[in-house]
Amino acid sequence: MGDERSPAFYWLAAFFVLFVLFLYGPMIVIFILSFQGPTGGLTFPMSGVSLHWFERLWNGGGIVNIHDAFTRSLELGFVIMILTVLLSLSAGLAFRKRFPGARLLFFVAVASLIVPSIVTSLGIALEFRLLDDFLKNHGPGWIADNVKTTMGVFTSGLGAHLTWTLPFGLLVMFAIFNRFDNRYEEAARDLGATPWQTLRSVIVPIILPSVIGVGFFGFTLSWDEIARSSQAMGEHNTLPMELQALTTTVTTPEIYALGTATTGVSFGVIALALVGIMTIRARQARHGSDAGQA
Repeated sequence: MGDERSPAFYWLAAFFVLFVLFLYGPMIVIFILSFQGPTGGLTFPMSGVSLHWFERLWNGGGIVNIHDAFTRSLELGFVIMILTVLLSLSAGLAFRKRFPGARLLFFVAVASLIVPSIVTSLGIALEFRLLDDFLKNHGPGWIADNVKTTMGVFTSGLGAHLTWTLPFGLLVMFAIFNRFDNRYEEAARDLGATPWQTLRSVIVPIILPSVIGVGFFGFTLSWDEIARSSQAMGEHNTLPMELQALTTTVTTPEIYALGTATTGVSFGVIALALVGIMTIRARQARHGSDAGQA
């Protein structure tokens, strides 16, 4: 305990600090530069400190419709969050028992993590283009006359994002149920609970912190996704796609303000998830102590 640390410790500590700066330094610089004054540029030194570029971004500024892009990404993220939770939880419950084709289904579900994102996006776009051709040539007349394309944020875009979020949700739920103590379910059945009552009153409350984590993780993955969105969104872009498009055309700190805003949403979602998880665990611990005293 009283021995002095070796020089190797300080070298490794210094290397770790440099590594953290390498990872987060660019993001911190963008955060700082987004608060440039009205005459500020894209580099240091800063010309005053203000919220000018955030105000200009929110008012439109002539470069991007921030309201529509933000709304599309937010709505898509919430839909992805809900679907990821429902599908992951259902799959986790299903895979607790053996059934024919379970191994094949598992590998098919997580295969999209191996396939390059751009290839997945191109494949989904091609699939929906083929669907468009089929509907226009062989579908009912009212569809052929009124539907220009089936590609959109909540069709092909939704599918593209699920190929990214769902495998992570499945892996997390599988890990949760592998550690789940089945004796809680057995006790509930002994007390006469139905399978639905056991799920609602025993299983879900126990794994709820992890379910919240899966949901918000799915939201952040969808919120930041670009590669799988690039070919599958149709005519409307999400906010990350607008941000990527602006990197080659915008020469003001407005682009930094947009990056700071999108990153702030991700950090806000993470904070909400942590607060929710800690609140639920504290409540469970309090109820456990009350039951023990009783």
